[in-house]
Amino acid sequence: MASGSGPVSALWTEINRCGQNGDFTRALKAVNKILYENKDDVTALCCKIVCLIQNGGFKEALNVINTHTKSLTSDMIGFEKAYCEYRLNRVEHALKTIQGIPEQTDKLKELYAQVLYRLERYDECLAVYKDLIRNSQDDYEEERKTNLSAVLAAQSTWENTSPEDLGLPESSYELCYNAACCLIGQGQLSQAMQKLQKAEELCRKSLAEDSDQNVFDSKKKVKLTSAEGVEHKLAKKQLQAIEINKALLAMYTNQADQCKKLLASQQAQSPGHPRPVLIQVAQLCREKQHNKAIELLQRFSDQHPESASGIKLTMAQLYLTQGHVTKACDILKSIEEFKYKPGMISALVTMYTNEEDIDSAIDVFTQAIQHYQSEQPGSAIHLSLVREAANYKLKYGRKKEATSDLEQLWKQNTNDVHTLAQLISAYSLVDQDKAKALSKHLPSPDTMSFNVDVDELENSHGATYVRKKAAKVVGESQPKEQGPQDVKKKKKKKKGKLPKNYDPKSTPDPERWLPIRERSYYRGKKKGKKKEQVGRGTQGATSGGSAELDASKSASSPPTSPQPGSGTGTATSNAVPPRQQKPAVAGAARKKAPQKKKKGGKGGW
Repeated sequence: MASGSGPVSALWTEINRCGQNGDFTRALKAVNKILYENKDDVTALCCKIVCLIQNGGFKEALNVINTHTKSLTSDMIGFEKAYCEYRLNRVEHALKTIQGIPEQTDKLKELYAQVLYRLERYDECLAVYKDLIRNSQDDYEEERKTNLSAVLAAQSTWENTSPEDLGLPESSYELCYNAACCLIGQGQLSQAMQKLQKAEELCRKSLAEDSDQNVFDSKKKVKLTSAEGVEHKLAKKQLQAIEINKALLAMYTNQADQCKKLLASQQAQSPGHPRPVLIQVAQLCREKQHNKAIELLQRFSDQHPESASGIKLTMAQLYLTQGHVTKACDILKSIEEFKYKPGMISALVTMYTNEEDIDSAIDVFTQAIQHYQSEQPGSAIHLSLVREAANYKLKYGRKKEATSDLEQLWKQNTNDVHTLAQLISAYSLVDQDKAKALSKHLPSPDTMSFNVDVDELENSHGATYVRKKAAKVVGESQPKEQGPQDVKKKKKKKKGKLPKNYDPKSTPDPERWLPIRERSYYRGKKKGKKKEQVGRGTQGATSGGSAELDASKSASSPPTSPQPGSGTGTATSNAVPPRQQKPAVAGAARKKAPQKKKKGGKGGW
């Protein structure tokens, strides 16, 4: 053991760290290593029991306690033994264990009260909680008051006794809910409903303020419902709700196989319950298998007509998501329970109108009106449907069909001038004689005149195109009569900028606004002007030089043939060929262009 003192010390350090972090599974492994070295280590045995309880292993913990009864006395491990027996639904054994513990601590009293409540010994339980609230000072006072209110509710409900008014607050939804249960036990149902509504509001507010409400946090909480012994505390409906929530959680965490497995189990237990089928349909929709989802709903609806209403509503919703509006309308019309409800009629008319199927929408109105005509003639909903049908027909140009509805409304109330006006307007296009006959029932102009202030009407909020009166200002002189020049003031135009060579004495060209090609004096460009120039650059000559070379323009030019008696042998002996002649300067004012140096060479051009 001396050689193992080092590793054992490290194991205890790890157990302490894991206990603080809540990792009791890892702590249990370290404890087992210590017990492997010394199986009778009392501290290690106590730690093992605590780790097993924290992990929900109540049977294993109780076995360890019963195996080491000599080393683990009741004053040392009595509370843990009683708690394991309580969680394993061995309530009578837990009571005996608690009564055999000499020292009654607060946590033991808490457990004792829970055992008494389970045994339905409410008077004794109430006394224990009163003592705890009176003599304890810690952070669990509200939880104790909640448990105390639960005892009072149980007394009121199961023992038909008037509970003692202890002045408990209703600051939490649990306390408010227990107060509602007390009122239900006393038969005060209306007051109990108010308490329940308040409890629901407080519960929603509490959940909204909880920042850990997410899928993964829900997964941790669902695990708590799988602890051993929970099935003894909950009713069948509650257990079924837990399984449904597990399936929903599996769906939202993308565990499709686990979701299908849980749903199959629920369908086997409750074949006619629609909730598992709806979740299975949701899972199929997440997998983009809408046709299979609709087939599943249709099959369940045929097998269980008592649950067909909610199933068919889901089918209609799926058809709408796929864009099949007419099929959705057919499904909705097949629900006899909701067929003539105002909400269903409104939905059908809206969808048919969206599909531009006005005849089908009018048919929905007609069937509903006939139903209420036979079941509730003259009722508010009947007349409301008739008026909506008439307005709908007038809106879509079915005035001939609207006349029967309007006549029915007018006969119900002959003083309804608005309906009469609508009826006359409808008949004016289909039967003018009938319209004239009905117009006699209109009130005379004298009876229809009202004391209306025209100025006030024009100045009202909704008036448009109103003549505004000029406001009078105190001390302002009357304006002078306006002359013709004051009727309309023209805006001053800025003077345009004139060109620099503008001559005010010269007459502007009247054709200056026309393009130059469209002006009367345009003669086109002079062609051949550049041909007079022999060439440009190093091989050409200017126009001045070409004139000198034209012999026809010179009167004193010598003949090309030799004259008789001349001293020269030929007339062309001193003549220079045209390509060797130097070009003449075009004018005296023309400057010689600067010569450019050739890049990379020493000579110039």
